[in-house]
Amino acid sequence: MLYQAYQTQSDLLSPLRLMAQHLSASLWLQDTERSVVRKVAAACDVIARLRLTHSRPPYNIGEVVVGDQAVPVTEEAVLTLPFGTLLHFHKAGVEPQPPVLLVAPLSGHFATLLRETARTLLQDHDVYITDWHNARDVSLRHGGFSLDDYITYLVQFAEAVGPGCHMVAVCQPCVAALAATAVMAEDDHPAQPRSLTLMAGPVDCRVNPTEVNRLATSQPIEWFEKNLINHVPLPHAGFMRRVYPGFIQLSAFMAMNPERHKQ
Repeated sequence: MLYQAYQTQSDLLSPLRLMAQHLSASLWLQDTERSVVRKVAAACDVIARLRLTHSRPPYNIGEVVVGDQAVPVTEEAVLTLPFGTLLHFHKAGVEPQPPVLLVAPLSGHFATLLRETARTLLQDHDVYITDWHNARDVSLRHGGFSLDDYITYLVQFAEAVGPGCHMVAVCQPCVAALAATAVMAEDDHPAQPRSLTLMAGPVDCRVNPTEVNRLATSQPIEWFEKNLINHVPLPHAGFMRRVYPGFIQLSAFMAMNPERHKQ
């Protein structure tokens, strides 16, 4: 019901957001130094962005410096699956570089969160990234997406990249990346990662527990299912899919560190 209520209020506020967007654009075009006008334009920006979700922003990696030369970068979809696409940042005319599979978090935001990480890696590596899809746009006919599915996806992506790939997981996918690497190593898979880097992702959450960990152990699993899991509303393609909505995740993160977000 919470997701449906949020979607309804978002639809009702759509005309106001559109008006604020046009007003903001016209005010910024004035290029004025008057603080009052700038404040009104900024306020309109805030109103214009008060929406439920956003389309994935572009990576905007048009070129990268390799050595001392600027090289154009193009995005290629190597493998497209219902819940994610393996995206390749192709650099034309560059000598072969070590391939890297950058595993982005799948939790309330887009893989473009790692835009600058990908840009830095591109200087010395052939970079692939897990471009996860918004679960609200995935039809129920594609089934669920469990931890087992997550691990299977990473195995398939590593296979698509090919032998010799280095895997770098950031934050939330560290456990899945570790499991996928272990499974491929046990099977002596030819595409098993040559190296595995886990960044800011706790593997054993009992060690140095955070507020998130403490919350996770303070309530039974039924509490989380009742209070955090919602069904995707119409008109999205994933209508009736059970999800942990991004706006609830964002609210939870902000509630844990209100002073930091306020600053």
